Amino acid sequence: MAKRPATQRTGLYPGTFDPMTNGHLDIIRRALTLVDHLVVAIGINATKTPMLTFEERAALIEAEAGPIARKLGARISTASFSGLVVDAADAHGANVIIRGLRGAVDYEYEVQMVGMNRLMNPKVETVFLTASPETQFISSTLVRQIAGMGGDFSAFVPKRVEKKVLARLAKPGRK
Repeated sequence: MAKRPATQRTGLYPGTFDPMTNGHLDIIRRALTLVDHLVVAIGINATKTPMLTFEERAALIEAEAGPIARKLGARISTASFSGLVVDAADAHGANVIIRGLRGAVDYEYEVQMVGMNRLMNPKVETVFLTASPETQFISSTLVRQIAGMGGDFSAFVPKRVEKKVLARLAKPGRK
């Protein structure tokens, strides 16, 4: 177990995680080497109906990432947020926002967000972690589309997530 400094470093990793992918897990694993406590902030949008409930997403994140955090001597928790990311960071005492980048399109959008966030709250820094080559192409949207069309998405998500998504798709009267 790695020795941690006396100062607590708290990071916030925001997203919808609907569902959590291997790409998300890769970013979480790497973020846990940078912070003592990582808050995975699950965005809630009143105008969208997610495939998985907040509770399901939080439980999957904690089940998959909890053992990684413990092994690295860090803590992980989940929380919901529905407003500005910088406000969520403040609410959880985070001094850094973790963002995953899959490519140039993500970068262009994220740079704009960093500028706006810095103006709104200069105490919170943003750290970009580039996706590992094997996860660059994975997105929750594509996973939901593949799953919804009956395709094999098992290579893109942890086994536990695959089972939860398949169970959700099998429910009669699902949206």
